[in-house]
Amino acid sequence: MSISATEVSKIYSGQKALDKVSFSVKPGEIVGFLGPNGAGKSTMMKIISCYIPQNSGSVKICGLDVLESELEIKQKIGYLPENNPLYPEMYVTEYLEFIGGLYKIKDVQNRVEEVIEMVGLQKERHKKIAALSKGYRQRIGLAQSFIHNPEVLILDEPTTGLDPNQIVEIRNVIKQIGQNKTVLLSTHIMQEVEAICDRAVIINQGCIVADQSVESLKQTSGNEKSLKVSFVSEIDREALQKVLNVKSLKEMNSGQFEIYSKDLLTTKNTIMKFALENGYEIKNITEGTDSLEKVFRTLTQNKSNT
Repeated sequence: MSISATEVSKIYSGQKALDKVSFSVKPGEIVGFLGPNGAGKSTMMKIISCYIPQNSGSVKICGLDVLESELEIKQKIGYLPENNPLYPEMYVTEYLEFIGGLYKIKDVQNRVEEVIEMVGLQKERHKKIAALSKGYRQRIGLAQSFIHNPEVLILDEPTTGLDPNQIVEIRNVIKQIGQNKTVLLSTHIMQEVEAICDRAVIINQGCIVADQSVESLKQTSGNEKSLKVSFVSEIDREALQKVLNVKSLKEMNSGQFEIYSKDLLTTKNTIMKFALENGYEIKNITEGTDSLEKVFRTLTQNKSNT
């Protein structure tokens, strides 16, 4: 495994930030590490990156223990922290050459050229970091995280401060990098996870509450599933609500509805019978999946309310 965490706990001032957390990430996987504020995401990422030690449990990176092989592990990982620390008085190229020098990269100037192109910093390369927007500073942080060609990338909120176009560009960079590296990605943007990640690990109150593929999470989120139905013409919404006897009947557009039900087969048969008896023509009827955002809310709210 590229990342292996077993029964990891961390205590701050008598409070558990992590409570026996276990998960693993295989080589070549891009895994989303999700959780509400204060759930323990950043703490876990700092432990993986050898910035802080755990109180108990074990963490191994590429087979090396974080408590025993800190220097070797730091050569194998790249880390973009949530609060991206940079030297604002340095120029972009100067800073990246400096970071490359710390890693003793051979032909560092060519490597800097490569990462500048990958993250789209060509036009800003001769500027001081202090003169750049937050979005471009985030690109510099991403560039320094993989300039030494690490096996594992730890990215904590990598698209913070980026506009929608920049977010898409950085997503593509991460997907490209993830083709031959292991990536652990923390974010609050659920669309980002759906667009990039193979799997999602959700943490809440220091405990893992889910660890599945993104599609599996969306399919197994709860008791109620969605059904989308479109009629050719407008229909009597109240009459449909009455025969279905469901709480959630959302009209998306004229003649188009989204229905949540515990028994989709019965609901689908009832809709077809309703249409036949009232002379309505059904255009299409499909089963939907929950958004990852809804799944996330369900898993984290349920945990906090127990």
